[in-house]
Amino acid sequence: MSVGLPGRVLVLGMGRSGRAAVGALQRRGVEVVIADRKDGTDEDLDLLEGVGLLVKSPGVPGENVLVLAARERAIPVWSESELGYRLLPRVHLVGVTGTKGKTTTVRLLGAAFAAAGREVTLAGNEHPPISEVADGVPPNGWLVCELTSFQLEDVHELACEVAVLLNLEPDHLDRHGSFDAYGAAKLRIFERAEKAVVPRGSGLPGIEFGADDPLPAEPRIRGEHNRANAAAATCVAREIGIPDEAIAQALVSFPGVEHRLEPVAEIDGVRYVNDSKATNVAAALRALAAYADEPVRLIAGGRGKGQDFGPLAASIGGSVKAVYLVGEASDELEGALAPTGVRLVGSGNLAAAVARAAAEASPGDVVLLSPACASFDQFENFEQRGEEFRRLVQNLEA
Repeated sequence: MSVGLPGRVLVLGMGRSGRAAVGALQRRGVEVVIADRKDGTDEDLDLLEGVGLLVKSPGVPGENVLVLAARERAIPVWSESELGYRLLPRVHLVGVTGTKGKTTTVRLLGAAFAAAGREVTLAGNEHPPISEVADGVPPNGWLVCELTSFQLEDVHELACEVAVLLNLEPDHLDRHGSFDAYGAAKLRIFERAEKAVVPRGSGLPGIEFGADDPLPAEPRIRGEHNRANAAAATCVAREIGIPDEAIAQALVSFPGVEHRLEPVAEIDGVRYVNDSKATNVAAALRALAAYADEPVRLIAGGRGKGQDFGPLAASIGGSVKAVYLVGEASDELEGALAPTGVRLVGSGNLAAAVARAAAEASPGDVVLLSPACASFDQFENFEQRGEEFRRLVQNLEA
């Protein structure tokens, strides 16, 4: 898609998305100024001099002083996904958002495309940034993009051929301030969409899906929430002309995504499951539901996100034999879970929690890392936390 770019652009935030934006702009001869929180340049107002556009990485909050100053000076503010969209040729864009399930659904769609022998590019959030892939997507090609609330905050022209909302539950309230603000950011995906795919019962207009939909095959991945993801992917695939035979092949062969109810090992009859991506209560509830009929030793905690742990407490049934508490939210979780009567084990960190759970587990137990919290108190991200869990479990076998 053609886009007129100013001669000088400020890119704020030098994570992967910011670096992708810098590269895309420089390839087009644009002078790029960079700013980042790590070196304090994200507060240097002098960097706005002569700038005709500010491109904001997903991790940068709207309250950043450079963002606020840019708006006061009528300098346009774009998310990196908006920039990437404007750099694309004319393509068929499928956008997927929701509190949880985005990566799983996007990759299921990728598997369906592959099974049908059709080319597709996957981008956004846990895939390459749109700015990074924009030069490689062929005209009239297919792009399936995972879009978070952060990526949708500052879009202006981004328009999906098919826009998908998987679910909407409290998350990132520490960033958005309220559930209403968080939901409004998510729903921006529909503003210019040709077709909407929405959860049944959501009250939103569009093509509806639900976890109990008939599917061309039962998905390999576990849990009712993953069946809902599979139903959403099936709905989209059918809308864009992928035959049921290819959808079925994708559903039965797709093994899931690492850090999402990922089976890590079975040692002496004890199964270890990595669900590090469960960074909020809603995701942890889904994990507990997936193992509701099995004895679970739950590892929970990390950095809270302004959420209520009451629903987690309400879900603790007789199948949960113990909860091993880690990280900054340990005291808050203990206060919420103590009335349930479940055995609580203060563990401090993940290594201690895995060691204690392994020592106490019996054959048939499931040691489940499903933290219900962010990882940033002790890890760089949920991926690092999940990889450390995997390493600790593997060391148990040594």
